[in-house]
Amino acid sequence: MLYNVSVMSGENLSTPRERFIAALERKKLSGLVPHFELVFYLTMEAFRRVHPGHRSYHQWDQMSETERNLHRLDQVEIYLMTAEEFSHSAIFLHPNPGTLEETIRLIDLIREKSGNRFFLMLHGDATMGIPGGQQMMELCQKLADEPEKVKQEALWKVEEALKRAEQLKKRTSLDGFALCADYCLNSGPFLSPSMFSEFVAPYLTKLIEGYRQMNFYTIKHTDGNIMPILDQLVQANPHALHSLDPQAGVDIAEVKKRVGNRVCLIGNVNCGLLQTGTEQQVVDSVRYALRHGMPGYGYIFSTSNCIYTGLPLSRYLLMLKIWRQEGLYD
Repeated sequence: MLYNVSVMSGENLSTPRERFIAALERKKLSGLVPHFELVFYLTMEAFRRVHPGHRSYHQWDQMSETERNLHRLDQVEIYLMTAEEFSHSAIFLHPNPGTLEETIRLIDLIREKSGNRFFLMLHGDATMGIPGGQQMMELCQKLADEPEKVKQEALWKVEEALKRAEQLKKRTSLDGFALCADYCLNSGPFLSPSMFSEFVAPYLTKLIEGYRQMNFYTIKHTDGNIMPILDQLVQANPHALHSLDPQAGVDIAEVKKRVGNRVCLIGNVNCGLLQTGTEQQVVDSVRYALRHGMPGYGYIFSTSNCIYTGLPLSRYLLMLKIWRQEGLYD
């Protein structure tokens, strides 16, 4: 039997979704600080079920509608089992292949099964992240030789993302977006701060502004050392920053001091230590994140990335145990 944690302590009349939104808005909370993970991949170990993100859907177009519906129902069950078992306040959905209609169907189905209990989000970034190795040279060349073309493409991608969001707003009860373009390596941003301000920040700002006008919440995710562009990220006005990567030297205490009054912070429990550190190192990392993230509210507890394949489930349960004992507002 896995370790269950109640997020309702001290707030018996509110749902996990409501508490998650309160944290995003940096409002006062009592009871346990909200918790979620961007992805929980250990569904085989926890439930003997394959995570939706680990499935191969190359035969999706060949499936009958009956088989597709069985996949949809199985996905929804896994999302809800994970959220209930590990007390996640939010669920990051991985849509099935196909059209916007398929994404809408998944959102509707999970709402049908769970109501408004959980905050629902999709990937919604349209900005330039770190390119793959095969695309790096091409991007460098375009930045040097065709900067205006790069900007035109960046603007077009943002406009297309906002058009999609308009349809989701009209036809679903989606709560928001996780913006998952990674900008940084452990050593710092892949673009210099000045280039970031030219080729990324304006489009990130426009994207978030558009989502906010539709009353969507936004969580800006990026791994790596964000400190050289921290102010630019916050000026883009997301509701939250995730994942505050300690393996890249990001100290939640410093981030909280600099920008904690302007943006919700999510993360900072060291994923590397969860996988390879000692139990005491895990406990220390959890306590550090709670001690520096919680004061003044505007904090959501999570790891510095996600619960990825290969990370021991027992270490995640240890993390949750400390959270339950020490992640309490008076």
